[in-house]
Amino acid sequence: MNSFVMYGTAILSIAIIGYMLVKKMDIKITLFFIGVILMYIAIFAGNTIAIKDFKSSGAGLLDPLLAIVSTFKSTLAGAGFIILLLGGYAAYMSEIGANEITVSVLSKPIKNIRSPYVLVPVVFLLGNLLSLVIPSASNLAIILLATLYPVLRKAGMSPLTAGAVIATTATVMPTPLGSDNVAIANELAKYPEFAGLTVSQYVFAYHAIVSIPTLLIMAIAHYFWQKFEGRNEAIISANEVEKTEGSYCSNSVLYRSVYALLPVLPIILLVIAYFIKLLGHSKVDLTVEIAVVISFIVAVLCDSIKRHSLKEAVKETEKFFKGMGNAMPIVALLVAATVYVVGLKSIGLISALQNVMTGMNGNGLGFVLPLILVVLSAVIVLLSGSGTALFFAMVPLIPTLASAAGISAIAVAVPMGLAGNLLRAVSPVSAVIIIVSGSIKADPIEVVKRTSIPMIAGVVFMFILSMILFL
Repeated sequence: MNSFVMYGTAILSIAIIGYMLVKKMDIKITLFFIGVILMYIAIFAGNTIAIKDFKSSGAGLLDPLLAIVSTFKSTLAGAGFIILLLGGYAAYMSEIGANEITVSVLSKPIKNIRSPYVLVPVVFLLGNLLSLVIPSASNLAIILLATLYPVLRKAGMSPLTAGAVIATTATVMPTPLGSDNVAIANELAKYPEFAGLTVSQYVFAYHAIVSIPTLLIMAIAHYFWQKFEGRNEAIISANEVEKTEGSYCSNSVLYRSVYALLPVLPIILLVIAYFIKLLGHSKVDLTVEIAVVISFIVAVLCDSIKRHSLKEAVKETEKFFKGMGNAMPIVALLVAATVYVVGLKSIGLISALQNVMTGMNGNGLGFVLPLILVVLSAVIVLLSGSGTALFFAMVPLIPTLASAAGISAIAVAVPMGLAGNLLRAVSPVSAVIIIVSGSIKADPIEVVKRTSIPMIAGVVFMFILSMILFL
């Protein structure tokens, strides 16, 4: 495809989406439509649909539609199914009153805090700590939206403030379990300078000394930015929090304790399973889906005991399945965004940007090489919503490019890897932003506005610190 046509088409598509977002129009149909148009342009230019293992229908005009079907199937089999389950679980928790009790119990320690923004850095850091157990930004956001979001709202946070904090909870926690860390550590170990380097050594010797200070800086930036942006938003007062406590709160301590745990039971199960496996006492992988199903069974049993009737408890489970249906628009948003990204890949934009980087002569670039790669990572992340796609593609090239520039490969690997994960929360087409914006019923651009300053501050700080430490 002609480069002028490719870049022109990509820029036009982005402009249209931006216009639709500004005008507050339904972005799902826009993403579907533009994604399909991009795929048709790719086909007419002789390109193929950029979906792994995609099998043509035999009729080129039908292939973009087949791509939508294929994307729906893959999404529903993965993140989509998790969204539906958690949507159902959250609805069931509300039906049996567990959410109300959890909110009441967790609100008490914080109801005397005059400014809910004090909770912003605390929730941000705790959420990032939880990402050690649930590394997927979208999966973690789904769980926190189903469990923590009502608590934050009860504490007085606005939907946008709470949503922005949740959208940024999976960023750059240093963990040897991160697939990106494993990839770069294994690649670096092939070179004499880093011979024998393990993932743990890479994470704790290089990654952590940049990522941990970066997290603290972002927590501070979050506090001031959310407070600044929320200055005209309505805040729920402590008195209003007291008034919203329902009749469930007058029950026994045992009842309140058990029901308060039910909404967060999936998180508790995942954390316990993770640490048991970490200690070597189990080889079982507890997935989010299984944790939700187990929690649902426990909740039904608890509700049947409370009601003294299994029949009545089972009757209430219908809310679970209705809740799954209510979560379907979020799944549709995910699929629409994926279709658009497939369109961009099909016209060759992503590959072209990657080729530009690999063709650069890095001699004498010094800090400019990491800066260029961080900027290009930002472009790819903003276009595709994927924080690690470009990084994985560049892993085999990082040592070579760094050597050509006469700098350490660490000075490239750390800022580039961290930038992708941080800027994911600034892309309006990323899964985590789509999930959060859909859940709190806000435009993705509004959520991105609230996440942008803390994340950009993190990127700037970690880049400067990386250059100071590793150049």
